Amino acid sequence: MAAPGNERNGPPKTSSYSTPGEGNSTTISVVTMVSLMLLWWLASHFRWVPELFLPTPETVFTRLYESMMGQLTDAPLATHFRWSMFRVFSAFLLACVTAIPVGIAMGVSRIARGIFDPPIEFYRPLPPLAYLPLIVIWFGIDELSKVLLIYLACFAPLAMSSRAGVRSVSQEQIHAAYSMGASKWQVIWHVIIPAAMPEILTAMRISIGFGWTTLVAAEMVAATYGLGQMVLNASNFLRTDIVIMGIVVIGAVAYLFDLLMRYVERLVVPWKGKV
Repeated sequence: MAAPGNERNGPPKTSSYSTPGEGNSTTISVVTMVSLMLLWWLASHFRWVPELFLPTPETVFTRLYESMMGQLTDAPLATHFRWSMFRVFSAFLLACVTAIPVGIAMGVSRIARGIFDPPIEFYRPLPPLAYLPLIVIWFGIDELSKVLLIYLACFAPLAMSSRAGVRSVSQEQIHAAYSMGASKWQVIWHVIIPAAMPEILTAMRISIGFGWTTLVAAEMVAATYGLGQMVLNASNFLRTDIVIMGIVVIGAVAYLFDLLMRYVERLVVPWKGKV
């Protein structure tokens, strides 16, 4: 027999509340991009802004085609793109290999924290242009100085975020692992690193952004090829169309890599935001 009141109350109701920020935002992103492109088209075609400051989208994409065909500069866009990708991603990979272990060590060891924290905190607020002349004096104008400048820009945020990820691990998890007989290295490998992975992956996305922003400064050092060099050279001749074209290419590549990192994050840490 049904419990009294069931007919009156009806079936259990499910909550209509959802987690803030939950849901797919793809449609909103598409509408935003279309709106920005439309605003750009209107502003350039109706001369709300002089053409010198804001060329039309058609002009920019014409320059993109000419650059891809090698008709715009002394080298095709693929050559500039290849050199910039080499500099940014080689520096980023070196930063991941070195900064993540340093950050983890700073999070678990007061000795490592005492050694690495002062120099990282000292140079972290400095803009790359501040120590660019020193890098040129020490390492010359070859590829090493360019990669090193981008590497330093990527290193500090990656190391500090990795340290913060380690420090945010629940002490209950660590004590539970120790109580079950785990050694210190087992706790680090099986408890601390997996728990810190969400923040480490987020730090990787942030640090590659710092790498792209430092690219133009790095390619100021006697670079013949590169997207940053192409943009810098075009700005000297007030070629706004080429400048915007280079910005669009750099931004598109950085955004695609960020989407890739988000996909990797969903695969590696599927529990993020759910526990």
